Amino acid sequence: MIQYALKCSNGHTFDSWFQSAAAYDKLASAGMVTCAVCGDVHVEKAIMTPRVRPARKAQPSQPEEKPVEVATPSPDIEKVLAELRRKIEENSDYVGKDFAKEARKIHLGDAPDRAIYGEAKPDEAKALIEDGVPVAPLPFLPTRKTN
Repeated sequence: MIQYALKCSNGHTFDSWFQSAAAYDKLASAGMVTCAVCGDVHVEKAIMTPRVRPARKAQPSQPEEKPVEVATPSPDIEKVLAELRRKIEENSDYVGKDFAKEARKIHLGDAPDRAIYGEAKPDEAKALIEDGVPVAPLPFLPTRKTN
């Protein structure tokens, strides 16, 4: 896993984890890396400082500094997420735990083309991405239950 500091074209900065540098490159080139604040798809890596651990026996010559906070979420982030959830739920079909199967069917043309959302296990999501199926994680859990 690798963590990148990212910045969108609107100036928002945020951090995100990726499986590898190649995974980031693949997702970014497919337009699947979006701003966590505004949803902008024009995201690039920001300048970041490396995390280097001192040797176990080494004594710090200076007192530890408090890390600089890279991104401060907007106070309106909850409103933005609520609006995003509302739009997704209004304009998409909830397919629950069948998300991976349904996304693959749509991608292959075996099901009608439509926007869907649901739940997938990490290995299912990884397989979809590797097969070129356009998917993206949502920043919230679905409110519907699949009992």
